[in-house]
Amino acid sequence: MTQDVEIFETLKKLLTDDRSVRRFDNSKRISRKTLMELVDLTRFCASARNAQPIKYFLVDNEETCKKVYPLLAWAGYYKNWAGPEPHQCPAAYIIQCLDAEIASDCLCDDGLHLQAISLGATALGLSGCIIKAFNALKLSEILELPQNIKPIYVYALGVAAEKVVIKNINPDGDYKYFRDEQDRQCVPKRSLNQIIIN
Repeated sequence: MTQDVEIFETLKKLLTDDRSVRRFDNSKRISRKTLMELVDLTRFCASARNAQPIKYFLVDNEETCKKVYPLLAWAGYYKNWAGPEPHQCPAAYIIQCLDAEIASDCLCDDGLHLQAISLGATALGLSGCIIKAFNALKLSEILELPQNIKPIYVYALGVAAEKVVIKNINPDGDYKYFRDEQDRQCVPKRSLNQIIIN
């Protein structure tokens, strides 16, 4: 196997292993150094107009984690699940923010950055969940963010305390994730033939 193919296969495995996890082993903390290393990956991502307007607030201490957690909405498809139990809450958060003094819109940068962070976390044996549904105003207050810094995503992070598996999408096209009889989170994915048009 050539080096290029090996790199491709490594990337494919990282993408396959990089799943949204919502239950963590809260006893295993994550250092600020690790969070900084993950954010450092984003500096090498492409940026629209090369404006680089995205900045990050790191949360690694338990006290602040406990303040952030109630502001988040968890797993919209699970109607009877309010979120992880206290011992399963994330051990850290990376808050992705837009610096409005640099740009009014981050265009595609947010997704590129989050993918880099989540792949980096997976490579380090960590897991995470990208959260868009949260109380941005309250979060800004708690973190004492300046007026120009607007939180846009929260990346919850920790050591996984649940198993996530990829399934083929149901014949009826239902793409909603679900828990199976073994309490694993199952994520339906479309086949390659279903996403290539021609």
